[in-house]
Amino acid sequence: MITVVCNLTLDGVMQAPGRVDEDVRDGFEYGGWATPYSQDAMGRVLGQRAGRYGGMLLGRRTYDDFADFWPKQPDNPYTEALNRQQKYVVSSTLTDPEWVNSHVIGVDDIAKLKAEQDLIVLGSGELIRSIPDLIDEYILLIHPLVLGTGRRLFGDLHQPLTLEHFEPTTTGVVINTYRPAAA
Repeated sequence: MITVVCNLTLDGVMQAPGRVDEDVRDGFEYGGWATPYSQDAMGRVLGQRAGRYGGMLLGRRTYDDFADFWPKQPDNPYTEALNRQQKYVVSSTLTDPEWVNSHVIGVDDIAKLKAEQDLIVLGSGELIRSIPDLIDEYILLIHPLVLGTGRRLFGDLHQPLTLEHFEPTTTGVVINTYRPAAA
């Protein structure tokens, strides 16, 4: 099973939810937009699913950002869990990842890896849009915010989804779980 976990604004923006300098491509000025809302939401999502996934499936940009940030953080439960987690980076250019438990794979390797273990995708919009037929579940943390600009999760992808579960949080984020709709 492949599960996508993604922070989104009401208008579908996923770019740079965590930090001001996270992703400034195309002059994006709203980095860190999810932080004021995430206290309750992300803890619920990660806490409920802790230990469920065999590995993280990451695109190159997300991997580079995570690898530059998380190993440098003081000891905390998130850093420890991320360091322990197997990380599979989908890249045709990365050859020697330095972050512990990181492995480079090609997009053609994803189906085989999925058959061997459950995977979670964090961020990685380009990767998500390149493998919609392999994704089994989307957990979307939808924030009460409209940015009007920024990179969006689905772009021009057309994929009917079925809402399986929703959960409001104390900060106004709604955690929606979707699965691809039956054909």
